[in-house]
Amino acid sequence: MLRLTGKLLRKHGWRLDRAAHNYIYFVYYYPYVRTLYHLLRVLAARFAWLRPLRTIIRMAFDRYHAKFLSGSDARKILTLDEDVRIVGERNRDIVPYRYAHSVIFNNPGYIAVMDCPCKKTLGATVDTLSSCICVGETTARFWVERLGKKYNARRISREEALSIVNRFRGMGYVTQAFFKVATGGSTGVICNCHPDTCVSLKATVFARRFDPGLSMAADAGYAVHRDSARCKHCGACAAVCHFGAIRFVDGEWSLDRERCAGCGLCEEHCTGNAISLIIDPGKPLPLDIDLIRGRQAG
Repeated sequence: MLRLTGKLLRKHGWRLDRAAHNYIYFVYYYPYVRTLYHLLRVLAARFAWLRPLRTIIRMAFDRYHAKFLSGSDARKILTLDEDVRIVGERNRDIVPYRYAHSVIFNNPGYIAVMDCPCKKTLGATVDTLSSCICVGETTARFWVERLGKKYNARRISREEALSIVNRFRGMGYVTQAFFKVATGGSTGVICNCHPDTCVSLKATVFARRFDPGLSMAADAGYAVHRDSARCKHCGACAAVCHFGAIRFVDGEWSLDRERCAGCGLCEEHCTGNAISLIIDPGKPLPLDIDLIRGRQAG
């Protein structure tokens, strides 16, 4: 146990503050997230007029944020069969925050899942709790060996990880990859999120009371393309869109590109196979492992 904890903390080098934060964050995952949620909720309700808080929230989001993933991009991560280490400022084209944008997966075949602290905080049903996935041995093994009983952490296969993501996306949950300075500045934790039970998504709603431009999550990087000949006008795409990007106005399909997060739920729930995703040049690049590797090789 001590060896594993030391390995987790050593990645921070001389930054003992970050090492301590990393340890506290995971060991006290639920109270940590619960406290942040209630703090943001109170600040947004009572102090949205206080301008200095905008800067503080922006600084916090620069250090702790998420990236929406399409189903395809999530599946590529969960089926990695070799280490990935892609670091540098160029990654800000993908994760457009000042800090924490490294894409690092060490021994990605070691995957763990545990109860989601957001869902526990917001009273989600028991059958949806086991949904936080960690890809990469250092942190995933720490979860299993240190948090197994506390947060029901357990090691899972790639097949089970894929099944979890597919199940939640089938229920209309978006997929997010999280980045946090205090956990090494890289991704590794992938969660299945719903606006009703996700502290991250609610944090964006709270933050926009201070500044409409604030967001804790970067768009996936895709635009929606619709084949009008295939569209059944069934409304499934609009029903599953959590961002109000797709609507039917007077019977006509309408897309608000700025609202669209590129999450891909509309594509997967379309009953006529009329929707596809294309890279949106006006948004951050997708966290597509193949695309990132190609950029690195070039």
